[in-house]
Amino acid sequence: MYSFSPKLRLYSIILIVVGVALFGIGYALNHGLDDTAISHWMESVHSKGHEAPSHSSELVGPQDHEAHLEHAKHQIHNQPLAAIHTFAVFAFGISCCALFFYSIQHAAHAGWSIIVTRIMEAIASFIPYGGALLVIIMLLNITHQGHLFHWMDPNLTDPNSPEFDVILFEKKKFLNIPFYAVRTLIYVIGASFFVWKLKSVSKKVDENKGDRKIYASLYSWSVGYIAFFGFASAAWAWDWLMSIDPHWYSTLYIWYSMVSCLSTSIAVMIIISVYLKKKGVYPQFNNNHLHDLGKFLFATSLLWSYLWFCQFMLYWYANVPEEVNYFFGRFEYYGPTFLPMLVVNFLAPLLVLVSSSIKRNYKVVTFMAVLVIFGHAVDYFNMVMPGTVGPYWNNASNALLVLGSFVFVVGLFVFTVMTALSKLKLMPTGNPFFHESEIYEYPF
Repeated sequence: MYSFSPKLRLYSIILIVVGVALFGIGYALNHGLDDTAISHWMESVHSKGHEAPSHSSELVGPQDHEAHLEHAKHQIHNQPLAAIHTFAVFAFGISCCALFFYSIQHAAHAGWSIIVTRIMEAIASFIPYGGALLVIIMLLNITHQGHLFHWMDPNLTDPNSPEFDVILFEKKKFLNIPFYAVRTLIYVIGASFFVWKLKSVSKKVDENKGDRKIYASLYSWSVGYIAFFGFASAAWAWDWLMSIDPHWYSTLYIWYSMVSCLSTSIAVMIIISVYLKKKGVYPQFNNNHLHDLGKFLFATSLLWSYLWFCQFMLYWYANVPEEVNYFFGRFEYYGPTFLPMLVVNFLAPLLVLVSSSIKRNYKVVTFMAVLVIFGHAVDYFNMVMPGTVGPYWNNASNALLVLGSFVFVVGLFVFTVMTALSKLKLMPTGNPFFHESEIYEYPF
């Protein structure tokens, strides 16, 4: 059994408190802005030649100064909710992808990974907490206390309104508030049910020393979660991320956003495994297991890069205004974060992790895992911020809000995951493939 270190517990609580404090300061700065300050920011953006629309909502309705000012006010006051939404979706996706990876191992009857399954279960234990954050954000949006999703404005789908948007009108059957709320609850409740069920069945397998019927039940529930995740991860990418800019279409986006979280979840597995190894409570974990986790980190990083390039190339080549606007706004306003993340998420893993021997180096693989987590956090920042706060992201209030949200979610994630891990039997000795995992040796 792993005992949650009092020092690590204290650090996680400090992160939560510091995150809340930074967020509070950023919130106060954000809501202290008056129309004069916002007008100054807007004019400063335009004076630099940045007049391209950052979001499809700027392409409909009146285009005079007052309309632009109103839109700028919405974008600037979106900063607090956009910041917490970014990392709530990211952390929820990481925990769901950890359970997806876990389910794949059981569905495939993989032997090498059994030693790591308790860590996967612990990461997946964050699902209800991340889901609760997303339900709160959903309630704020549907009650119009938040404005991350402009399609929720009833004027946009009213044919008699001057702001009528025919594209949103056509999507109204899917993008409507009641159905959105129901779908969010399905994602959160469904994923929370599966993590509870899979953990309980896994515990029974361990207690009954690999009873075939119980193990068959673990296999069946794992297949069930894979099916649920396949549909739900696609739909929540549409709802929580893609519908921020609902004029945009992409058939690759659902895979792109999911693989970003999958790569990060593997990075988190590596960090926790190495941490436990260094603490001396995880002697069964060796460089062969590290090698395979490093191999998956390398593979998912390249898969993410492939999807990023395909999505970008196809839309840029097609040159359809509604589609290219998605990328143009990011090039125009998010130059410091949009393309540089390719160095972190693609080039660094490619150059470092391509070597088989390097994947056995604890320090190098751990460093790459930390780098990948940071890189994909920036990736999610690029998914959410351009469509919610537009060009008004490079300022003190937004920096504090983003940093505070990130620190808060990291603290909550560490506290929840390590608490869950301390309640689990670290070695699933009753699993029929445990011995195979214990003696596993990568042949090359």
